[in-house]
Amino acid sequence: MSAADDGQSDPSAAAGAAPPKRLADDCFTLPPGVDWMPVDEALARLEAALRPCAGVERLDLAAAAGRILAEDAAAARAHPACDNAAVDGYAFAHPGLGADRECDFALAPGRAAPGAPWRARLPGGQALRILTGAAMPDGADTVVLQEDAALFGEGDAAGARRVQFRAPAKPGANRRRAGENLAIGDVALRAGARLTPQALGHLAAAGLPAAPVRRKLRVALFSTGDELIAPGEAGRPDQVVDSNRPMLAALLGAPWIEAVDFGRVPDRREAVEAALTEGAKRADAVIASGGASGGEEDHMGAALEASAAAGDAFHLWRIAMKPGRPMAMGLRRGAPVFGLPGNPVAAFVCFLIFVRPALLRLAGGPFAPARPVRVVSGFDYPKKPGRREYLRVRIGADGRLEKYRSEGSGLIEGLVWSDGLADLPHAAGPLRAGEPVAYLSYAALGIAP
Repeated sequence: MSAADDGQSDPSAAAGAAPPKRLADDCFTLPPGVDWMPVDEALARLEAALRPCAGVERLDLAAAAGRILAEDAAAARAHPACDNAAVDGYAFAHPGLGADRECDFALAPGRAAPGAPWRARLPGGQALRILTGAAMPDGADTVVLQEDAALFGEGDAAGARRVQFRAPAKPGANRRRAGENLAIGDVALRAGARLTPQALGHLAAAGLPAAPVRRKLRVALFSTGDELIAPGEAGRPDQVVDSNRPMLAALLGAPWIEAVDFGRVPDRREAVEAALTEGAKRADAVIASGGASGGEEDHMGAALEASAAAGDAFHLWRIAMKPGRPMAMGLRRGAPVFGLPGNPVAAFVCFLIFVRPALLRLAGGPFAPARPVRVVSGFDYPKKPGRREYLRVRIGADGRLEKYRSEGSGLIEGLVWSDGLADLPHAAGPLRAGEPVAYLSYAALGIAP
């Protein structure tokens, strides 16, 4: 399934519409002569190749949390809908005097409260008691804070009560103007926006009870390898617990994704072929871990090559990065396939850096890799230029980054110990303690703390 790049309604949502096209067969093609590809170039090529492939449905706001907006949302109601008071105090017409001028107003009877406006026009020379959020009365343009005003008189037949204060510096103080946040017809949110709690509040304020959202992106997931056993399963010392699949399934737990677990697939060409075919049939994208390199037991690559021979594209991307490097990128019956390394740390990092922004784009959102912040390094590291490196790190008590004890991509403990990744640039040399370094927190990478 696909939709237009501009985020407008998916034509496949209409009853009886023909299924839209998937990705172009050459979407993952590399230019001649490219071997080891820098991370930035790989991300740019992914962004250029992908387009949304999730349909559209309309949901009440209460059911739309975390989903991706499919179309621009225009305000049906101004917010605020009328001029109103920003504080508890007294509304009046600004006399146009300087800030140091004493003001003395007769206090009008009654008050303005939220949902209970004062419906008469406020005469000149009078002030009205007003509460926060109440509509400004006709004839008033300014509110003085109640703490800055003093009341005098008894308010009986012998004489009205009076309000005295120093004039505010400018007219309109403590007044919220109608449409200050949104005017009718303003775009409240653009297509592709994530419907966070604050975004849902913004749409509700715009008078919108429901929103057109992208359907959940269906993602098939499986692990490959005869050596794999399930967690808790008795196995030989030469066998490996399949830690990648529960980890990746959790990473696919976003509200805009529906993961389909295909389990473990043995190292047999026909089994991998069958898993890819069924995954492409039942899902919008396929993720596999293991078998993504070019070895004789790496059947993922061979299976995708067979797809290429049948008309689908296949490319083994060698990324100049650590951990990671080999990633199988291809199509199976038009569905994008992401083949991740088998080592758990490499699979984790490759998912966060490449696959998550790719899935977000396929789901109708922006292709948006995480933006790092600069944090001072508390360690030395002997990096060599020519590859991007991602180190497991955490922010120490002194505010500096601490590094995990090893760079081994099989040591999954480091992912628990750390709270993010230090992102060392492609061309960078050795890192010294005290130097600033790009830091990608796991929260910034989409993993809830």
